[in-house]
Amino acid sequence: MKQHTLLALSLFFIPFSPLYGTELQMGGFIKANARYVEGNLKFQDSWTGGGSFADNTKRTQFSAQESRVNMTITSNEVQAFAEIDFVGSAQGNPIISNSYSPRLRHAFISYQGVTAGQTWSTLVNTSTFAETADLGGPLVGQAMIRQALVRYDTAHWQFALENPYTYGTQAPEQASAQTKFATALTSTEPLWIDTNHDYLPDMIVRYNQSGDWGNVSISGLLRYLDSADTAQWGGGTSIAAKIHSIGKDDLRIQLHYGHLGRYVGTDAARDITDGQLENSLSVMFAYRHFWTQHTRSSIFYGHTSTKVEQTDRSHFGVNLFTNLIQSLTLGAEIGRYQMQDNITSLVPTVSQPRATQGASNYAQVSLQFHF
Repeated sequence: MKQHTLLALSLFFIPFSPLYGTELQMGGFIKANARYVEGNLKFQDSWTGGGSFADNTKRTQFSAQESRVNMTITSNEVQAFAEIDFVGSAQGNPIISNSYSPRLRHAFISYQGVTAGQTWSTLVNTSTFAETADLGGPLVGQAMIRQALVRYDTAHWQFALENPYTYGTQAPEQASAQTKFATALTSTEPLWIDTNHDYLPDMIVRYNQSGDWGNVSISGLLRYLDSADTAQWGGGTSIAAKIHSIGKDDLRIQLHYGHLGRYVGTDAARDITDGQLENSLSVMFAYRHFWTQHTRSSIFYGHTSTKVEQTDRSHFGVNLFTNLIQSLTLGAEIGRYQMQDNITSLVPTVSQPRATQGASNYAQVSLQFHF
């Protein structure tokens, strides 16, 4: 019986044995959060550039959904990476068991400078993300998007074709008769653009430079949006940098301008608003200071404003992190998220009324174990 068991186990592990030149590495972290929000913008697990209005709200939530697991598989010159977490799941609820389904973050293959699959957009410089307890930090002012793509990397240059998608609304006169009829009974619903005609990939070129001083990236984006109706070309540029300061301190900066839409600010800007290309200006900065070898703080700010829809959204915060041991981090953060929009043309949906003037303060404590 023992021989049969050993044989079965050996067969199970053969695909990852050194005989085939394949290595498997597991990683990730377990993260526990306690979050309190008070203000006239409804509670969110993290501030993602959008929000809905409430007269006054106070809410505390405990969560472990941000925990994630990943694996890296390497075989000769081929490397594959996959990662999941549990954020945004519609499955669990606090009434029964808080059972949340996994979501795909990354799944890609790299071979001889070519990357194919789902991962961070080429526009995203992850080294410039602020260290925050709030998931993603000041998302409202930074490039923060993962999607399917094909990319070629050299020492300093990156060239990519990425998944096309037009996020936005049609002008009333552009809407088809069928769309108008479908929304006739719910006139407060915006006329969302039909994405069935997004057929040209988004094109991104990026230049990277790094040294002892830090790193900087400059990216350009070219897009063909809403091809079925208005058929407009859009473009934008992005600059991101991480600059080393005194001691272990660092400054992280992002600046974005143009028709970047869903690429920047998460839900702070659309690609097209009422049939017009949306133009957005976004900025993010964060300064991290080390008090001791294991204790540090970050102060951060993110902001996005748009020209057509006239949204104006910002996120400010300050935090303190300390490593209890090398793999275990305790953090505390306070911050404020606000919307100072001047929306005049768009009407709210029935289920998600659009806030125009609102703000909420939050406090968050997190405990994160890396493995």
